[in-house]
Amino acid sequence: TEVTEKLEEVVIIWIKQIRQILVESEQMRREADDIGPSAELEHWKKRMSSFNSLLDEIKSSKVKKIISILQAARSKTLKQWKELDGNITVAANEAKDNVKYLYTLDKFFGLFAKASPVTMMEHVPSLMNTVCMIYCTSPYYNTSECMTSLLLKITNQMINTCKTYLCEG
Repeated sequence: TEVTEKLEEVVIIWIKQIRQILVESEQMRREADDIGPSAELEHWKKRMSSFNSLLDEIKSSKVKKIISILQAARSKTLKQWKELDGNITVAANEAKDNVKYLYTLDKFFGLFAKASPVTMMEHVPSLMNTVCMIYCTSPYYNTSECMTSLLLKITNQMINTCKTYLCEG
């Protein structure tokens, strides 16, 4: 029982740390007003990397051994652990999925950054078709919050491109 108590203490510390990570990942992002859409992809890539690292850690042999010992001891802390393990898996899947979908827009981000307003407008219909495809098929990114953020960033990029074009001309 002494060993079980020590292991439960360790797992409780992990639970607190993981909860903190999950809470921080759900907080509103503070971004510059003129930030472009490539920042959205970068955000989700960082988030995917963080949650994948966390998943790797949770699936390590050390953690698995501790969890199996606590399972054998029928520890009550495992209920919280399993719930957090599921939440991390969902967050990792969301980030991975969002990166996959946002990569379909990546070709437009480069085009829009370097284009003239005329050539940029030629790509708007296919860009919007791709955004529509993401909205219709993504299980995670099809929220109004995500779409609003993405469209705002696309608009920012278009405005920045036009400003640059006007200043050069």
